[in-house]
Amino acid sequence: MGTVKRLRKKYEGPSHPWEAERLEEERQLKKEYGLKNKKEIWKIASKLKGIKTQAKNLIADRSEQARKEEASLLEKLSNLGILKEGSTLDNVLEINVGQLMARRLQSMAMTKGLARSSRQARQMISHGHITINNNKTSIPSYLVKVSEEASIEYSPNSKFKDPEHPELVIVKKEDINKIDVKALPAKEKVEAPKEEATGEKVEQPKGEAVEKPATPETKTEETKQ
Repeated sequence: MGTVKRLRKKYEGPSHPWEAERLEEERQLKKEYGLKNKKEIWKIASKLKGIKTQAKNLIADRSEQARKEEASLLEKLSNLGILKEGSTLDNVLEINVGQLMARRLQSMAMTKGLARSSRQARQMISHGHITINNNKTSIPSYLVKVSEEASIEYSPNSKFKDPEHPELVIVKKEDINKIDVKALPAKEKVEAPKEEATGEKVEQPKGEAVEKPATPETKTEETKQ
């Protein structure tokens, strides 16, 4: 039989559904990081809220156990690349949602150039094309540690390992600026004779015979003969 434990949500939604400022901020985050829905924003926000609540409690409690928990919390955030070494609990209170979003595997895959967009990175991760330490990770919201950044790559059996894959052929802006436009082959232009366009006579170069178009008068003379 299954467990009788009741499954509960691990995040809290907004207290009020209609707040213009919050809705605009969520819309920007969803677009920038290629999120599936706003629930992912609420999960990160709840995680950040728990971290800040812990930091506030540790600031108020200066016992020996609190110092150990403080060192553990700062080390954890430093390993995730959210805080620098030597940070304090006051720096924890300054963390925003965007800093956590940037450490997600989906964002890191695009930052490393493995995908052309956040949405494509999400699709690659969900389909098992991305590995961390040679282990497939199909969770786009996985928070990447600093020690794991260098090990993010395509899986051995992924088709994206081919450098000529059509989804990976990207012309960078730097390469476009290096192109010498003068060296490109000139396009052949077919211009209408000025005589037809303006009614002016144009002198033809010597040694070249030019056939004149048949006029209605010449056509009638040929038919009579």
